[in-house]
Parts: sequence; structure tokens; C-alpha cells
Amino acid sequence: MLENLKNHIFWVVILGQVVDVYFLTLERRILTHNNKNMERVEKLLAYLNVSPNDSFLQHALALEYIKEGKDGKARFLFEEILKREPSYVGSYYHLAKLLERNGETQAALVWYRKGMDAAKAVNNRKAYHELEAAWEDLSYE
Repeated sequence: MLENLKNHIFWVVILGQVVDVYFLTLERRILTHNNKNMERVEKLLAYLNVSPNDSFLQHALALEYIKEGKDGKARFLFEEILKREPSYVGSYYHLAKLLERNGETQAALVWYRKGMDAAKAVNNRKAYHELEAAWEDLSYE
């Protein structure tokens, strides 16, 4: 009986150590991921200081903001890009998806439609069809 109790305690201690190591590893991964994301944001902000109207950099920063849950900042950047450069087709999709996620269905439909018009104007069939599919999916929900 005493031997079984010792064996049981041994395995409880070992299992506890394994669980501790697992959670420490998981915490490290989360912190590393957050740090990498922050590093990307800091780099993009530094590049934007040099070239403040670069749509590619603003678009990339908006996507990083979405990863961080900062939808307001991302929305602002997408809208700024599209005001300045309406032919920057990729931003329409991401802006509309952001609005869709936040329950702004009508606004998302408007941006999908604007994106379809912009894609058609620059003869970007692939983008047009992706925007059209997203518009249709949302329209018929």
C-alpha cells in the first residue's frame, strides 16, 4: 500500500512538472508571437515616417493592426488608402471583411461593390471575382 502511494505521488509530481513546462512553453510562444507582431508594427511605422503616403506600407500596417485587434486603426488606414488611391484594389476586400466582422453589413456591401468597380476599371479579373463572391455571400445571408 505504501509503495503504491509513493508510486502515485511520484507520477503526480512528474505530471505536474510536465504541465508546468507545457504552460511555460506556451507562454513563451505567445510572448514571442506578440513581440514579433510589435516588431513588425514598429518597423512599418518607421518606414511610414520616411514615406508616409506609401499605400503598400499602410496596407501592411492595417493588416498588422487587425491581428492585434485594433480594427479602428486598421479601418482608418484602409479608408485613407482608398481615398488617396482608389485603384489600390486589395484594400477594398480587407476593409469590407473588417466591417463584415464588426456587424456593419451594409457598409461592407458598399465597399465590396466599390472594390468590384475599381477592379473592373483596372482590369483585375481575379480581384473582381473575389470581391463579387464575398459580396454575394454576404448579400444572400
